[in-house]
Amino acid sequence: MRLAILASILSALLAVSPAGAADCLQEQAIYGDADNAYELHFEPVGSASAATSNHFKVKVGKTDLVLDGIVMQSDEPVRANGMIMHKCPEGDVTGDDIAACTIWQGVIYSVGADGKVLSLPGEGLEAAAQVLLPDFGPAIRNSSIWGKATVAPWDVLTFKGCSQ
Repeated sequence: MRLAILASILSALLAVSPAGAADCLQEQAIYGDADNAYELHFEPVGSASAATSNHFKVKVGKTDLVLDGIVMQSDEPVRANGMIMHKCPEGDVTGDDIAACTIWQGVIYSVGADGKVLSLPGEGLEAAAQVLLPDFGPAIRNSSIWGKATVAPWDVLTFKGCSQ
């Protein structure tokens, strides 16, 4: 009798556990760093004709900072080139304007549950188990937001959940 009750409770817990990356599309995926200081929220691009393949926000814990992120696919070899920016001007801007508000830029890699490293999936594809942003932590330390942000993130962010 106790075994049946325990099995029933375990079944209920498993039924309400958060979805894994395999059950989530990339544009709904949420990732966090090892210190729970940074959270990366992907969101839909909103246009099939957009030059970007992914959009995301980076929330910096214990602050009101929210950074904007974009991903653009390059050719030969195909790579997901990302940029994380803070308070960039809109409209007709120069390269210097964009450089001044860029916090991090580089290739964003996905790391599957099997450990395989690939390019970040685009919209409509299964979310990666982890994302790797090389030198993300040092870039934060050397950016204009350092001081308000007091923890440098890990370069690997792990899937935490799926937004609706």
